[in-house]
Amino acid sequence: MLVPLSWLREYVDIPIPTPKLAERLTLAGLEEASLTNTGDWWEEDKIVVGQVAAVLPHPDADRLVLVDVAQESSSGAGEPPLQRVVTGAPNLFQYRDRSLSAGDLPVLKVAFAREGALLVDAYSKELPRPHKRLKKAKIRGVESRGMVCSELELGLSEEHEGILLLPDDAPVGTPLRHYLGDEILEIDLTPDMARCLSMWGVAREVQALTGGALHLPEDVDASDGEDIAEEYVSAQIDDPDLCQRFTGTVLRDIKVGESPKWLQDRLSSAGMRPINNIVDITNYVMLETGQPLHAFDYDLLAARAEKLGDSGPTIIVRTAKEGEKLETLDGQERNLEPSMLVIADKAGPVAIAGVMGGGETEVHEGTRNILLEAATFDGINNRRTSQTLRLHSEASHRFTRGVPASLNELAARRAADLMQQFAGGRVVPGIVDTYPVRQPQVKVFTSRSDVKRLLGMDLSLAEIGAALQRLEFAVEELSDLPEDSPERARFGLARAEGERVIAATAPWHRLDVSLPADLTEEVARVVGYDKVSETLLDTVLPPQRRNAPLETEENIRDILIGCGLQDTVNHTLTTPENHARLAGAGRGPSSIGEEENAGAASDPSRFISLTNPLSPERRVMRRNLIVSALENLAYNLRYKDRLAVFEIGRTYRPQPAPSGHSDGETSDLKLPEEQRRLCIALRGLREPHPSNPSQMESELFDFFDLKGMIETLLERLGFAQSEFLFSAHPESGADDAVSETMFGPRCALISLQDDELGIVGELHPQVRNAFGLGGERVVLAELKIAPLVRPSWRLSQMAPISVYPPVVEDLAFVVKEEVTQRRLRDAIVEGGGRDGDPMLASVELFDIYRGESLPVGCKSLAYRVTYQSMDHNLKEREVNRLRQRIIRTVERATGGTLRS
Repeated sequence: MLVPLSWLREYVDIPIPTPKLAERLTLAGLEEASLTNTGDWWEEDKIVVGQVAAVLPHPDADRLVLVDVAQESSSGAGEPPLQRVVTGAPNLFQYRDRSLSAGDLPVLKVAFAREGALLVDAYSKELPRPHKRLKKAKIRGVESRGMVCSELELGLSEEHEGILLLPDDAPVGTPLRHYLGDEILEIDLTPDMARCLSMWGVAREVQALTGGALHLPEDVDASDGEDIAEEYVSAQIDDPDLCQRFTGTVLRDIKVGESPKWLQDRLSSAGMRPINNIVDITNYVMLETGQPLHAFDYDLLAARAEKLGDSGPTIIVRTAKEGEKLETLDGQERNLEPSMLVIADKAGPVAIAGVMGGGETEVHEGTRNILLEAATFDGINNRRTSQTLRLHSEASHRFTRGVPASLNELAARRAADLMQQFAGGRVVPGIVDTYPVRQPQVKVFTSRSDVKRLLGMDLSLAEIGAALQRLEFAVEELSDLPEDSPERARFGLARAEGERVIAATAPWHRLDVSLPADLTEEVARVVGYDKVSETLLDTVLPPQRRNAPLETEENIRDILIGCGLQDTVNHTLTTPENHARLAGAGRGPSSIGEEENAGAASDPSRFISLTNPLSPERRVMRRNLIVSALENLAYNLRYKDRLAVFEIGRTYRPQPAPSGHSDGETSDLKLPEEQRRLCIALRGLREPHPSNPSQMESELFDFFDLKGMIETLLERLGFAQSEFLFSAHPESGADDAVSETMFGPRCALISLQDDELGIVGELHPQVRNAFGLGGERVVLAELKIAPLVRPSWRLSQMAPISVYPPVVEDLAFVVKEEVTQRRLRDAIVEGGGRDGDPMLASVELFDIYRGESLPVGCKSLAYRVTYQSMDHNLKEREVNRLRQRIIRTVERATGGTLRS
């Protein structure tokens, strides 16, 4: 919210300096975003208010004129000195060959820059535009020592078509900085501060916080005579829950034209573009009061009604009908949905309620009669409509946060009065007012004990009441709570036995107060949060309990970041269609514990659906993390080719209805099943900068890279290799079912201590193409978090590092295809160990070979084996003995033989 202080001062006295005001507002919840001074760089002796004394033709150029400018006010000693300048401003051409001395030149006050003044370079293509010093120049043979300035040259706007013309009462010779300069305070407002989306709202806050006198404009009824407005138009509300009130005011014989300069300046300083006097006044009153308004061309409405045989228009506030469309003021045709509220007549919609008007009935240059609408619409419905249409406006910004119905008529009368002043015409007496849902009067209770409980401040009831009265609450002191008081009005109220209370009735413009805690907040804002005293704890801190799940997740993050992965936070919302893409290649494991197929994947009953989604792309809760990871990859691959990421998050699955409940019933027992899971996704080069660009294909992430990361993760979490196992999924392998799985042939299920932990694999090309991930392979894993939770505060037994040299040798074993690497490795470890003194330091697989030199159905697994003792140098006979024990154990456990 942009607040020009010159405008604000019309409604409230500000007894403190501007920086102090900004600080006080910030402490009260109206956070200062910026404070700018319009024209603070204008030099007082260089840029002044001037008056045009004569406009003469240029002797050598048709598109230029000579302007004589008075820079000082006239005195009794004679006429002030004039300065001649050359300009091409088109808005001065109409005054050629006119002068004040001849009496044929009207009063023209301008912003005059003297030689040497600092101005914006209007002809520079740089943004932001630089400044430059004004030098004297000879233009087509005529010397020019100064400049009559445009808004662009003064930095006020991008307007450069003509010079800036000031009001007739601008004092000649006054530094422009003093006359036109202004301070503009930008305030960041939270949704509960919607009342401050207006100058009146901010003025009320300033009055309460500083004590400055408040003087809002009087409520003026510009109409005169017997109420006859209902003879011109009628109105009805079909859904009072979506429209609490609708008012219509008719103005006749108005003239559409330019707004007064002061009004245009105020709109511009508040961030809005002037259009014409009618539209500008509706915007001005919205900024002033907080009530959005809309003006319809009454004659166009009447013509639509006449085609249907009606004597006058009937305004109907209703929801849109199936298939209805409306072209809005921005020229776009909008497809309306049945949930959207519209302003319509009997012929169809003419506006989207609270969002934007329709182009067919907009005010134009030829408009002579208008219907002025002021209404209150449901904020939730308005926000949903605005988001669905992706159409945000200043009106919807206010309606979504709440506009009091009591403001409708007040704002309409204010706008009608201004229109009568600046657009001529007359206001038809009376107002069409449909008000089915009266704005309730809210009374809330508080006490000294409750304020002290929440703020720690011991304030008297008189002090509490005075603070609330400064915010225009009607305050009454009571000895007890009324028996018929609503539960919400005293919810959570702390009160000693027999303690007196305050009953505070909220003013009509406060829609955010309904609880005792709300009153306490208001007291704190007025008294000042900085006045809340510091209070030390009067007891010891409660014992801190360790949180194993949380610490495990933090350990997982640290480990995976150490592996070179990047932590991500993905959307928990997605679409059934994206889940169906996972099954696009047919049946197979799409995630932990579920089989997907394209038909079942998009079944709405399988998802937790949102009743009010922000967008069609985010309407159901995800069932697994993989779908979010693929969406993330698809988005980020537009910017980089290599991605190595992980996410720790929740999945959501609906629970079956409990016995005795129908699917339509609501029950706490039907809360969705939520699981914490880990997802890892790899795509691109194994190293960010490969050492051998010619071998790019071999440098891409593959199944074994991710398998190794998962092994590292499990080992660093404290699990022994014997506790976890990677096993081929039944649907993956060398058979024809490979093409039917979500993953390709490299896919494995992970079990931990004989329980299912997760899945890892390379994404099937069909699924990869469905998500637009290109031709390079994508490797994914999804694991449950719960089985990984282990207390991180367990004592760990530390092992010393041996100071004796190791002995390293390679052993290759020929085994049958069904023998897994884990089974063979476990046999090697078992054979190489010895009670009390394990000499087998490490076993690493470095080669897998299949070829004609091996028996049919066999493979060769080669390991690098390291022997090392903790207390002596190993002798050759010891190494030979260990090797033979390993070979015998492998033969016994797997049937494998040492490859020669």
